[in-house]
Amino acid sequence: MSEPIVVIGSSNTDMVIKMQRLPKPGETLLGGDFIKAAGGKGANQAVAAARLGGEVTFVARVGTDIFGSEAIENFRKDGIDVEHVSVDPVNPSGVALIFVDDNGENCIAVASSANNHLAPTDVGKAGDQIAASKVLLMQLEIPLETVQAAAEIADQNNVTVILNPAPAADLSDELLRSISIITPNETELQLLTGHTVTDAASAEQAARVLQERGVETVIVTMGSQGAFLLSEDLATMIPSKTITAQDTTAAGDAFNGALAYALASGMVIQEAVQFANMTGALSATKLGAQPSMPTLEQLQAFIRLREPTA
Repeated sequence: MSEPIVVIGSSNTDMVIKMQRLPKPGETLLGGDFIKAAGGKGANQAVAAARLGGEVTFVARVGTDIFGSEAIENFRKDGIDVEHVSVDPVNPSGVALIFVDDNGENCIAVASSANNHLAPTDVGKAGDQIAASKVLLMQLEIPLETVQAAAEIADQNNVTVILNPAPAADLSDELLRSISIITPNETELQLLTGHTVTDAASAEQAARVLQERGVETVIVTMGSQGAFLLSEDLATMIPSKTITAQDTTAAGDAFNGALAYALASGMVIQEAVQFANMTGALSATKLGAQPSMPTLEQLQAFIRLREPTA
């Protein structure tokens, strides 16, 4: 049984074109397949945790347009508490334009719009829910001062704070000291620390820089290699499963939502990372962000298929 989870972050509508290869600068390519899918890192992670069985409250901001109303309706369908999803009367909902190639690689451009106006006052209105939660999960597609305000509330109430530092930004030591777990990928970790990350050894070296700045636990998501975990008493690579990727757009979001769910359900950190690895791998086998987020039953079936037989 999962204890309460609060996710604070962005909500976007993704316009996805699936193509044989990604276009070069100035190039027009024809023939791609198009889908419209719900997205945004915050929303993706909230949906990921909710579909696995988490008790999720989402704090976000959308516009008065059709994208905003569709997003709220979809959150309700996934059982997410939308009391603190605000409707911005001025700014439109966020939109992302995404190209995905045949190898599942992608490039993304985002118009954040209403997401840029999610304010510390919005977080304050959800203060009671944050204080009563087991896990607070955030990303960086919203203003940093909003992330800081939420982290302070959580830190004061002994709530586990997970920060997915995507897209990467300069983070103050004050914020990092409020973070329980940070989950950068290799590129984000390099931007945060100045250390090139290619393998477990270089991931550990860079992760220790963040640990020295005040973060308790660093989890480096490294795609097909798996995830490197550095905690107070662990420094280990946790391998992922080999899959045929269709779309890696939301694999990191699936990982983070699953990590929050696993910790809120009482798993220890190493077990939680293994669980999150499997969730991220399964999501990458499907096209679209929120459409790729699995239920617990789908994930359990995926894990059984990959368990070694006697």
